[in-house]
Amino acid sequence: MDLIEKKISSEEIFNGRILHVRRDTVRLPNGGEAFREVVDHPGGVCILALDSQNRALLVSQFRYPYEEVLRELPAGKLEYGEDPREAAIRELKEETGAVAGEFRSLGELYPSPGYCGEIIRMYLARDLTFGETHLDEDEFLDLERIPFDQLTEQVLSGEIRDAKTIAAVLKGKLLLGL
Repeated sequence: MDLIEKKISSEEIFNGRILHVRRDTVRLPNGGEAFREVVDHPGGVCILALDSQNRALLVSQFRYPYEEVLRELPAGKLEYGEDPREAAIRELKEETGAVAGEFRSLGELYPSPGYCGEIIRMYLARDLTFGETHLDEDEFLDLERIPFDQLTEQVLSGEIRDAKTIAAVLKGKLLLGL
């Protein structure tokens, strides 16, 4: 069966600084029509950064939609058209002060494919050297180093609930054999 839906028309609902929302009319595989509400987002990056003692760098920050402080891997939003690898290198330096000698892709994550086009690119950073952090003026966070095995346990127990952190940690665990 052909599962592809074809866009017939599109209406802009909201055009913000980060998010753009539209309502599309689509042709369904059976010939019928339906509406799809879509959030366009430039995407983001997250970095599983491990120091020489296999401790992961985590940041804690208040996340307004949930009204709580979450512990997550260093991460950031892309600018439209920005190279994800360069953004990840920048975000790691800004949030943690770290620069990686080894920097490689852990793949992509589609966090909410039912309504959002965001793609998060995940990276592994190792062989770290540290300098100054350079947080954005509206960014407030605490940095910690946690043994990778302990972080993995926190992911598995549900203590860590951030999707990008969960995915990157579990991929790192399997790929690195740590």
